[in-house]
Amino acid sequence: MPGRRRRTTTSRTSTTSTRRTTTPKRTRKPAPELPAAGPGERVWVLAVPFRAPAPGAQWHPGLQAHVWVGKELPTELAPYDPPPYSFERFLEDELNEKPRPLPMARPMTPRDQQCDGADVVAAHAAAGGRVFLLGDDPGVGKTGTAILAVKAVAEQRDVRTVLVVADRPAAITIPHWARSIAGFGDGGIRWCVTTWDRLAKVSKLRFDVVVADEAHMVRHTTTQRWKHWKAVSGAARVKDAPYVLAATATPAHTPLELPYLASEFAVRHAEPHKDWADLPKKLSAHGFHVERGRYGWEWTEDADARRADLARLQGWLADTDPPATLHRPAPWGPVSVTGTPVALTPAERAAYESEWSEFRAEMQLARKARQSAKGRAALMRFRQKAGLIRVQATVDWVKAQVEAERQVAVSVEFVETAADPIREALLDAGVPVAGIYGRDRFDVEAERLRFQRGEAMVCVFTVTASISLHAGETLPDGRPASAPPRVGLFHQPRFSGIQARQVTGRTHRDGQTSPWRIAFAEDTVEEQVARVMVERLAVSGSAAGADTSSLREIAELLDADWLPAAALTE
Repeated sequence: MPGRRRRTTTSRTSTTSTRRTTTPKRTRKPAPELPAAGPGERVWVLAVPFRAPAPGAQWHPGLQAHVWVGKELPTELAPYDPPPYSFERFLEDELNEKPRPLPMARPMTPRDQQCDGADVVAAHAAAGGRVFLLGDDPGVGKTGTAILAVKAVAEQRDVRTVLVVADRPAAITIPHWARSIAGFGDGGIRWCVTTWDRLAKVSKLRFDVVVADEAHMVRHTTTQRWKHWKAVSGAARVKDAPYVLAATATPAHTPLELPYLASEFAVRHAEPHKDWADLPKKLSAHGFHVERGRYGWEWTEDADARRADLARLQGWLADTDPPATLHRPAPWGPVSVTGTPVALTPAERAAYESEWSEFRAEMQLARKARQSAKGRAALMRFRQKAGLIRVQATVDWVKAQVEAERQVAVSVEFVETAADPIREALLDAGVPVAGIYGRDRFDVEAERLRFQRGEAMVCVFTVTASISLHAGETLPDGRPASAPPRVGLFHQPRFSGIQARQVTGRTHRDGQTSPWRIAFAEDTVEEQVARVMVERLAVSGSAAGADTSSLREIAELLDADWLPAAALTE
């Protein structure tokens, strides 16, 4: 039409081109300068608890600690002055020309067994070994053996710094190691004691020797803890890797859980360390009965094949000259572990069946939706409720033991449905109770000493390792612990055999015998959990060469599917 412009559409064929953009490289921030002391001053590295006020102190991100520079530590900062051999004191000594003098320590006399063990470790180090497995039974004296071994290794090579990684709780384990190092003598070596939970803070430091107390804490390679452990242990390095002393009476549930020994396996087979980075694949190549399953690598259920694998694994470590492992059984004999079925009352049985029905319904929903986390949560809730139903039976048994003039250690997994109600019921009955559970609820060392001095006849605890509750222990002030015999009770059977074996070693140690019982509601799923615990308890001990014969009676009671041959014979 006239007077109107015709709108035309132009069809264009174009090739779309992707514009390349270069992302500017991130420039790393320069590391913060280390604090320096002026004339007459000192750099103080402080152990400041989370969110605690520290007026005048400055947080140093590079050191991951608070620092203060001056001639004398102010009064308001004095509570944060770190003890000897701690991580903060280690850093402080690195930043100053001279380390602070150490206080006088009560000397400790090593036993012949500890001296002999140190010689075996030193021979392994001298022969070019990488990792030594010290698998003595709980209470035999691994701490003293490890300290003496480090000093023996230092006589062969240049050892300036040593890292000790201990288990929780830090309020008990770090002072224990510090007292032992001072008591046996530090050998003029600079020691740093930390815990597995704080491993990240030392992951960038280099040490000449690393002691891994309760080494089974790094049996899984999918955790952040393993990442930090690889850094401090030099698992991926060859030239500057430290010598590693792995100390644990319970190395693993299966051969698949021994990645922390992979470097030693590589040495024994004269193969590159990188080839052993994938331990399951390498074990399969060497003929172990492991295979890929739906949820990762799995170990066979065949009893004969398991025994063969364990024997071969022990041969790799023990049947060499010099050996790469050492296991000494407790001279006072293996711990006695027996089952204690609890007969539920009609009301308790009805409550249990109600909870069981609810649990099965939740698990079916979780499986249909393929929500494994929801299933694990349902299992935990059910186990909590099942344990709560049996609280009164546990309280009655504990009261009977106290009346028989025995001190009782009660191991629990859960706080609100086990530890709290058991402790409160016993207190209501006039029985003094020490509590070692719950974060920041108790002073754990003060509670432990209450039990050890006999001021509390019962100790309810959730920790599994690194505390001593045995009769006659030499306490920090030099006096002996109370003399009444100790008995132990698992209020809840555990899925972990490693944890179970560690728990029994809290009272059955250092020459003191202490029987333990596993409580479970008869004719319930708790019997199955107890069966799993006994089977894994046997495996975890057998991996270190331990005697598992004491488990035969309870294995027969629970009709356990597999135990090492030693546990099934008289």
